[in-house]
Amino acid sequence: MRGRTWDENALRFRPPPGVTLYVPVVAALLIQVPATIAASWWTRAPMPAAAISVALAAASALALLAARRWPGPTVAVVAALTTADLLVPPEAGPSAVALAFAIVGAVVRGARVWALVSVGAGWVVAILSAGALGMSWPPFRIALATVGLALCFAIGEGARARLMHASERRAQLAERARAVEQEERTRIARDLHDVLAHSLSQIAVQSGVGLHLFDREPERAREALANIRVLSATGLDEVRGVLSFLRGDEAGAPATAPLTPQPQLAELPALVQARSGLGLTVTLEDRLHGEAPSSAVQTAAYRIAQEALTNVVRHSAASRAVVTVARSEDELVLTIADDGSGIRPDSLERGGLKGMRERAELADGTLRVDGAERGTTVIARLPWRVAR
Repeated sequence: MRGRTWDENALRFRPPPGVTLYVPVVAALLIQVPATIAASWWTRAPMPAAAISVALAAASALALLAARRWPGPTVAVVAALTTADLLVPPEAGPSAVALAFAIVGAVVRGARVWALVSVGAGWVVAILSAGALGMSWPPFRIALATVGLALCFAIGEGARARLMHASERRAQLAERARAVEQEERTRIARDLHDVLAHSLSQIAVQSGVGLHLFDREPERAREALANIRVLSATGLDEVRGVLSFLRGDEAGAPATAPLTPQPQLAELPALVQARSGLGLTVTLEDRLHGEAPSSAVQTAAYRIAQEALTNVVRHSAASRAVVTVARSEDELVLTIADDGSGIRPDSLERGGLKGMRERAELADGTLRVDGAERGTTVIARLPWRVAR
């Protein structure tokens, strides 16, 4: 239960369905029937009238068994039985516990109109019939009964409003959970894309180098194969780290922690060097002069540079690319520019470009992609320190 708020715990509590159905029936029977028998005995009511009054009291209580499935007709039946019982001796009248339960249940279950019409009609019929039959009801009793009926409606409205609020709250919590899950799926997909695109594109480049130099320069071909081995091992470790998080293993033993640390800007030179080859020259311009932003910003910048260079290798047919890192006041400015074929406008919000933009936004930064006939420029502006 740790980590769950009191509000969420309260929303999760619901009485069992049998309780909400049978408790009102049993309570109405235990109160109405003995009370009617006692009133008949106390007032010396005729036996037939007393029997009818007891039967009506029991019937109105048992009618509540249909309240869950048919709340509207149930309140109408209970109101009619209670009205008839009011007109049967003894004049003290029954304890209208069943009617109170029926009113509250009907309002809570959305049968408000049924309750208003049935109770209003029954109350009017009871007063008019009592006058016609010569039954004298004290004004205080009439006023008290009217207030009691109004109070039952108020209780029903309050319970309905509380249930609706709880339902809306549950829907909000469910939507929040879905949003968090979707955010995690997006993050995992972004990480997998970065890892796989980087590793596989590098393996493709190195394998091309190896095939190209296999006969003429076997030593360089051997070096390319060694690079492929390192790249594949590193890529597998990073994929295992992402999958470990997806399975939830990171919260367990230290042995299941991520297998590779999050990349930092210090690894940019190796990334730039790895991207060079087969007619593409990638250079790094480091204008930070030894300064370094927060670790999260460094990771975001590295991943953006990694994806941008992957796009250069795979799509641009460029011969030269420049990666520049600099500080502008409280921002880290990362620029990747190439002299390739440019980028199509319809590609700006797809695949890796979308992932770069999401990484920048998650770090409270921005990303701009400028495509021209000759060359593409990616500019990421990230806050020097991530706000906490």
